[in-house]
Amino acid sequence: MQRRQVEELGAQAEHRLEEDFFKRLERLGNVKRFVISWTLLLVLLIGSVVAQTRNLSTYYQDLVPVPGGTYTEGIVGSFTNANPLYATDIVDSSVSKLIFAGLLTYDQHNQLAGDLADTWAVNSAGTVYTVHLRPNLSWQDGVPLTADDVVFTYRVIQTPDARSPLNNSWRGIKVTATDARTVTFTLPNPLASFPYSLTNGLVPKHLLGSVPMADMRSSAFNTSRPVGAGPFQWQAIELQGGGSVDTREEHILLRPFTGYHAGRAKLSSFVIRTFRSQEQLVSSFKAQELNALVGLTDVPDELKNDGSMRAYNLPLTAAVMTFFRTTDGVLADVKVRQALVSASNVPGIMGSLNYATVAVREPLLKNQLAYNPVFQQPGYDRASANAQLDADGWLRGADGIRKKEGKPLSFQLYAENTGEYASVSKQLAAQWRSVGADVKLVIAPDDATFQNAIAYHSYDAVLYGISIGVDPDTFVYWHSSQAEASAPIRLNLSEYQSKTADAALETGRTRLDPALRTEKYKPFLQSWQADAPALGMYQPRFLYITNGTVHGLGEQPINTDAERFTNVNNWQIREARKTPK
Repeated sequence: MQRRQVEELGAQAEHRLEEDFFKRLERLGNVKRFVISWTLLLVLLIGSVVAQTRNLSTYYQDLVPVPGGTYTEGIVGSFTNANPLYATDIVDSSVSKLIFAGLLTYDQHNQLAGDLADTWAVNSAGTVYTVHLRPNLSWQDGVPLTADDVVFTYRVIQTPDARSPLNNSWRGIKVTATDARTVTFTLPNPLASFPYSLTNGLVPKHLLGSVPMADMRSSAFNTSRPVGAGPFQWQAIELQGGGSVDTREEHILLRPFTGYHAGRAKLSSFVIRTFRSQEQLVSSFKAQELNALVGLTDVPDELKNDGSMRAYNLPLTAAVMTFFRTTDGVLADVKVRQALVSASNVPGIMGSLNYATVAVREPLLKNQLAYNPVFQQPGYDRASANAQLDADGWLRGADGIRKKEGKPLSFQLYAENTGEYASVSKQLAAQWRSVGADVKLVIAPDDATFQNAIAYHSYDAVLYGISIGVDPDTFVYWHSSQAEASAPIRLNLSEYQSKTADAALETGRTRLDPALRTEKYKPFLQSWQADAPALGMYQPRFLYITNGTVHGLGEQPINTDAERFTNVNNWQIREARKTPK
C-alpha cells in the first residue's frame, strides 16, 4: 500500500509539473514584453526619484563666493616703480597699493580708518599728533615692523636728495619714535587735515636704511625686490614683447601675504598686466585673459553687448571744472566770467555723459564738511548771460562775436585728449559761442603736451579734474600763494587772488572743531561765488570693467584710482553651491 501511494504521488507530481510548468513555457514569449516593460518602468521610476532628489538638494542651496582663483587686471601703461614714496602713475600706484600699507587708510564708506595704526590722537593745540601702531606687525620678509620704520619713511620723504614727490607736504614736520609702537608728529602750525597725509605706504628701514638718499629713487628694491606690509607680496615680474619700453608688456605676479594684519587675502594670486594700447587691452579682455581692465573713460562699443561684462562706476571725490585764468586777457574781467557761468548748460552736459554723477557748483563737494548750498554758482540762464555781457559793454558785431572798445571777446579753451573731455569741451565751447564769445577749442595732442600746459599755465581756460578728497582743505587750489610761479606745485590753476578767500582758507584749515571750521570757510565760499574764478561742473567717476561679478568690490566713493583696492583682501571671484546654515 505504501509503495502504491508513493507511485501515485510521483505520478501526480509528474502530471502537475507537465501541466503547470512545461506546458506553460510555450506562453513565455507572450509575456516577455510585459515583464520587460514593467522592469524598464521600475528603473525609470528609480532614476527619476534619484534625479529629483539631487535637483531638490541644489534648490535648497545658495550660490556663494568661495576663496581661491587668480585675479588678472589689465592696465594701459608701463611699470617703473613700486615704492609708495615715488609711485605716481596708475600702474605704479596700483602695484604699490597692493604691496604696501600705510598708517591710515579709508574704509568702505570712504572714512579715515586705521591701517597699520591702531589709534591716533591730537593735542588740544592741534600741533602734535600721536599714532600707536598695531601689535605684532611684520614686514613681508618676517622682520618686525616698528616705529623706527615709520620715522625712516618720513625722513626719506623729507630729504631733498631722495626726490620724493611727497616732499612739499612734509616740510617743517618733526617725526619722532617715543617707543617701538608710538610715533609723534609735531607740526609748526595747527592743521586739521593732517591725518589724511598719513595714508601713504611705509617702507622698511632694514632694507633701505643703507641706501644713499640720492640713490633711493633708483634702488633695485623699487622694481625687483619690494617688501611691504600690505595684503599682497611680490613674487616675480615677467617681461614679454622684447626689451624696448615701447613694445614690452609686464606681468607682475603677487601672492597673498599670510601675515597681513587684516587677514590673508581670499584670492590665490593677483596679476597686474600692462599693455601699450587700449586696443591690445580690450582684445585681451575679449579673449577671457583678464578679470578686469583699467584706464578707460568709456565702455568700448565691442564690449557693450557682452553679457558677462560688468561696469563699476566708482565716484571720485574730485571735481571737473573749467578754470578761468583770471590774471590776463578777457577772462580777467569778472563780469565776463560771471556771464560764462550763466551761459553754461551744465545739466545738459551731465546728461550727455553715459553715467550718473553729481553736479559741482562750488569749490567744495556736496555733503562735504563746510559745503553750503547758499553759495552755489548761478544756474543756466542764457538770457541772463547775454544781458550781463551787454551791460558790461561787450556788444555783438555783424559776425556775432562780441567786442568791447574794439577788443573781441576771444579766448582759448584747453582740454585733455580723452573721449569724455573732448565731448564736454565741445559742448561748452558751443554754449559760449551762442552768447557771442569767440572760443578757440584746443584739444591737447598728447598727455605730455597737456601736462606742460597745466604746469606752465599756458591757457586762457582749461577743462580739468582736481582731486579734493574727504577733507574740505582746498588751500592748494585757491590760495593766492599757490598761483605764483615759485610755488612748488602751482595748482591754483585760475591764478585766483583774493585777500578774503586767503584769510578764510588759512583759518579754516587750522580749526579742529567741525562747526567752527564750517563757519570759518564761509567767507571763502562767498568770495568764490562772487568772483567766479572757475565753472564747477560735475564729479567724475573711476570706470572699472570686470568679467563677471567681483564679490567684495562695491561702488563706494574713492579718492584716488588705487583706492579701488581698499577691500581687496576680501575680493572673491569663484562661486560654489552650499546649503545655508
